[in-house]
Amino acid sequence: MPKQINFFKGHPTLDLLPKEELSNAFTRVIRDTAHTDYESDPDNRHPLQYGTDPGNLTARQALAQWVNKQFDRDSLSANQINLTGGSSYGAQNILLATTSTEITKQAFIVSPTYFLINYAFIDAGFEGKMTAIKETPGEQYEIDLDYLKEQLEYHDQKNGLEPVGDTEINILIDPTGRGKRKQYRYVMYLVPTFSNPGGLTYSESTRSKLVKLARKHDMLLLSDDVYDHLHYEGKPPVRKLSQIDQDTLPKNWSYGNTVSNASFSKIIAPGLRVGWQETVSSALASQLATTGANKSGGSPGQLNSIVVQHFIEDGILNKTIEFYKKTYKSRSQTLRQALEKHLPTKHTKIYGGDGGYFTWVEIKDSSVDLQKVIITLQKTHNVVIADGGNFEVAGDSLGWSKIGARLCVALLNEQEIEEGIEQWGKVLREAHPDLY
Repeated sequence: MPKQINFFKGHPTLDLLPKEELSNAFTRVIRDTAHTDYESDPDNRHPLQYGTDPGNLTARQALAQWVNKQFDRDSLSANQINLTGGSSYGAQNILLATTSTEITKQAFIVSPTYFLINYAFIDAGFEGKMTAIKETPGEQYEIDLDYLKEQLEYHDQKNGLEPVGDTEINILIDPTGRGKRKQYRYVMYLVPTFSNPGGLTYSESTRSKLVKLARKHDMLLLSDDVYDHLHYEGKPPVRKLSQIDQDTLPKNWSYGNTVSNASFSKIIAPGLRVGWQETVSSALASQLATTGANKSGGSPGQLNSIVVQHFIEDGILNKTIEFYKKTYKSRSQTLRQALEKHLPTKHTKIYGGDGGYFTWVEIKDSSVDLQKVIITLQKTHNVVIADGGNFEVAGDSLGWSKIGARLCVALLNEQEIEEGIEQWGKVLREAHPDLY
C-alpha cells in the first residue's frame, strides 16, 4: 500500500508550525513575568494563576488593536471581547450561555457544514430541531436566504411569536446573581469567510440581510470566523457579521444578534487552544464570559493567552500569518491546476481556493456516486478525501455524499496534492469513462 495522502485532515503540516517562536514566548512568559506585577490588579492575573472571567485585560486590549488594524477599523474595544479555549469550546459556550430549550425554538445551520458542529448543537438540546440552510454559490446570495426567511416565519407562526419591535426581548435576570442574560428564539451557525467546507466568502449584501433577519426574528448568528485572516491576497475581504451588527445597531440595543467566534488554531497552532469572541458591546461579552466553567476556573487557556499576547505585541503573529498565506496559496494553486487537469471539465465545479484551508468540489452527473468513487480511491491508492456526506446537518440531509467533496490544503505539500488528485482522476476515469 502506498503512503497515505490525506486531504481530509483539517490541520497544518507539523513543520509549518512556529515551534521556535512559541518556545521562546513560553520561556519569556513563564520565566520573566514577576508575580508582584499582578498582586493588586483586578483586571489581570499572572500567567500561571487562574484567569479573570473574560481573560486578562492586557491580552484583550492587544487583540482588539490587532483586529482593528486587520479590518482597518477602530470600533472594537477590549470590553467587547472574551477569551476562549478555541472555536469549538467557544461555540459550545455560546449555545450554553444564550439558548434554552424553553425559549429557543429552532437551530439553523448552513449546509454543507463543518461536520463536528453537529455534536455541539445536539448536546445543547437541538436534536430534531436543526434545519439545513443551503449554500447557493453563484446566485444572488451565497446562502438560501429566501428559505431561511420562510422557515423563520413558519416557526414564528407555529409558536405564536410576533416579530421583534424596537426593543430587545428575552432579557432575563440570572438567579445566581450574574446579572441580566439574553436568550434568543433562534440560533444560526455559519462560517461566512472561506467557509468550511464550501470555500465561499459571503458578500456584504448577504451578511447585511442576515443581520436584518436575525433582528426581526430574535436570532443569534453564531459565526465561526476562524479563516478571516488567511486571505491569500491581503486582509480580510469583508466586514464580519458582528461588525455589521455593531455599525447598524438600533438605538438603546445592547446585546445585538451576532457573535464572532474566532480562534488562533488556524493562524498560530491548534494545540494552543486559545480563541476569542467579539460582540457588539460588553453586555453579551460579559454573559459569555460568566458561564459556570469560567466562573469556577477563569478564562480557559490563561497561560497560552498571554503567549498569544506576546505574539501580537512582538509582531510574530503577523509574520506567522504571512508565512501560512504564502504556503497555502501555493498549495491551493497546485490543487486547482490538478483538479482542472485530472477531473472531467464539463461536469466539475470548483469552489474556494483564495483563502482559508478548503476547496469544495462538485461533480454533477446522474451516473456518478462520488462517495463510492472516493471509497475506491482510498482502498486502492490510500488517498483519503472527505466526501460530501460528512458535511450534512444532522437530521436534515441535502444529499451531498453523491456530488460533493472537500479537500484541505493545509496538511499536504504540492507534490502530494498533485499525486493525490492524479490518482483520483484515474479512479474516476476508470469508473466513468463517459465523463471524459
